[in-house]
Amino acid sequence: MKTLSRRTFLQTVGVASAAIAAPRLAFSQQAEFTLKYGNNTLATHPTNIRAKEAAEAIKRETNGRVDFQVFPNGQMGGDSEMLSQVRSGALDFTTQGGTVLSTLVAVAAINGIGFAFKDYNQVWAAMDGDLGKHVRAALAKANLIAMEKCWDNGFRHITSSDKAITMPADLKGFKIRVPVSPLWVSMFKDLGAAPTGINFSEVYSSLQTKVVNGQENPLALINNSRLYEVQKYCSLTGHIWDGLWFIASGRTWNKLPKDLQEIVARNLNTAGVAQREDLAKLNTQLETELAGKGLVFNRPDTAPFRDVLQKSGFYADWKKKYGDEAWALLEKYTSKLA
Repeated sequence: MKTLSRRTFLQTVGVASAAIAAPRLAFSQQAEFTLKYGNNTLATHPTNIRAKEAAEAIKRETNGRVDFQVFPNGQMGGDSEMLSQVRSGALDFTTQGGTVLSTLVAVAAINGIGFAFKDYNQVWAAMDGDLGKHVRAALAKANLIAMEKCWDNGFRHITSSDKAITMPADLKGFKIRVPVSPLWVSMFKDLGAAPTGINFSEVYSSLQTKVVNGQENPLALINNSRLYEVQKYCSLTGHIWDGLWFIASGRTWNKLPKDLQEIVARNLNTAGVAQREDLAKLNTQLETELAGKGLVFNRPDTAPFRDVLQKSGFYADWKKKYGDEAWALLEKYTSKLA
């Protein structure tokens, strides 16, 4: 039997002692604040890639005091469920678009006014400017703390199984799936279409079984959900710009010391700007990729669509619903709508 020298014995004891002490050390370094962020986007989407980068930076800059955890792909529930959890404080953060948020704060959906924004220059000027500030203030009254930089979900485009949408007349009687939202439904009705509110989880099957003939979404979602398998045409209408507010629970936010609030907000805002750039590049790539998968693209003139909405009273009606102040802030960045 091999005999241990005194030095070897002490080294062995030292290693064993360190192994026993390690869990205690890890426990003592556990985060002071664990923040859970949930969304319904795939883990590979730029939103989650940038959120994870922000999480790492937050942990590093707070010296481990804050552990920002990312839960993608609906792990925390559907959008409405996550919003409810954030309101109660059961979930600390979520990213939500205006459609869901408008169930609590109507003006949160004002960016979804049809054909309002012609490009990203107008979008970011508005959302980083006075319109975004107005929406954030309204959300704060509902105890939802929105970060300053809105994240991108993309311009929405119309896909169809049987024809390209080139002019408003092509939408007459067109059975199209839309989110369960009064704004979306009223816009497509005024354009002459036959919109049906269907939850996104049922979109693929609804298109496959011809319950509807088309739908509208950003290119990233069209690709990730493989809608090109049940759609033939994609008309780049860009009829609605869809954003994502990075929302904190007021209950959570108010428990964070000011110095930690600053670090969390700064990193999430920095990540949001990077995510915008990622998505812009991704959309350019996706047009080529989706064309390779058989989707036929066209780019219609949007002026006739806007003209139809003006004549129908769509803009005037929604101006009344949102109020003169909010509408003036929207038109500060877009051309005259109503």
